[in-house]
Amino acid sequence: MDHSSAPHIAVIGSLNMDVVVEAERPPKMGETVSGQKVHFLPGGKGANQAVALARLGARVSMIGSVGRDAFGDELKRALMMEGMTLDALKTVEEVATGTAHILIAQGDNQIVVVPGANDHCLPCDIALHEEMIAQADAVLLQLEIPLETVCCAAEVAKKHRKLVILNPAPARKLPDKALQNIDVITPNQFELGLLAEMEWTGTDGIGPAMEKLLNGGIGQVVVTLGAKGAAFLERGKTLRAIPGIQTPVVDTTGAGDAFNAGLAYALATKKSLADAVRFAVQVSALSVTKMGAQKGMPTLDEVRAFFRSGQADEGTLLKIFRPEREDGT
Repeated sequence: MDHSSAPHIAVIGSLNMDVVVEAERPPKMGETVSGQKVHFLPGGKGANQAVALARLGARVSMIGSVGRDAFGDELKRALMMEGMTLDALKTVEEVATGTAHILIAQGDNQIVVVPGANDHCLPCDIALHEEMIAQADAVLLQLEIPLETVCCAAEVAKKHRKLVILNPAPARKLPDKALQNIDVITPNQFELGLLAEMEWTGTDGIGPAMEKLLNGGIGQVVVTLGAKGAAFLERGKTLRAIPGIQTPVVDTTGAGDAFNAGLAYALATKKSLADAVRFAVQVSALSVTKMGAQKGMPTLDEVRAFFRSGQADEGTLLKIFRPEREDGT
């Protein structure tokens, strides 16, 4: 693929090996049950988003940490297969690679995450690879590495006037200073409530919560709504939404990561926020049609081919939010 005109995106985040066990039912405390299948799948929000971006055609630089073990080797191999260089990946001695232990039973799941080497992705690593950030068009962050590293990365990126996108997952409160260095934040409804310190029922409170984040210094807020699509708000403008798209669902793991990658890719190619959200919804919808977070990430050609008929119809979801008109009524 010709990367000469492709956007260059720095992804700073986690790498995990997902250990997925399928069983008929979850065990009770102290009980042992027999499992049916076990899968070892490359994961971690940072790596998932990096792979999704590479599949879309972006030049991807990833900053993160793995352990010196078999899982670490496999995660690095998965990234190399997507054409990424590993110059900024740190191998940590005497600390295991991060893992997510996922039990799937009775149509639900239970997850235990052991951060491992991800906790060793530190601010000094951001300083070490500052030139890589300076050369990128955009920086994509999540919250599966230490918060001080995320804050440092956002600050360094803004120093170099880069577009900073934060996927605030897993949910946690962020310092006000960090919010001021973020151009676009992409919470789901739960994460939005935590960040805005607000509660609501249904979707009627989404607009005020998004406004509160804008007033805190963030440039644009995009709220993911799962199968319903996404809502977005820019300072001084009206709340808008892009409806979800029905596709055959095989595995929803990584759908949020696909969304964030699609959004970052489109914004880095200078698309409007509306067009970027629309593209992100398409990428996310297509990602659930295959098994596995990283294996399910679509290529740009696959997205274009699948949605060439223009299935997405902006406007149908707007009724849910009852957004104010431009005149404030």
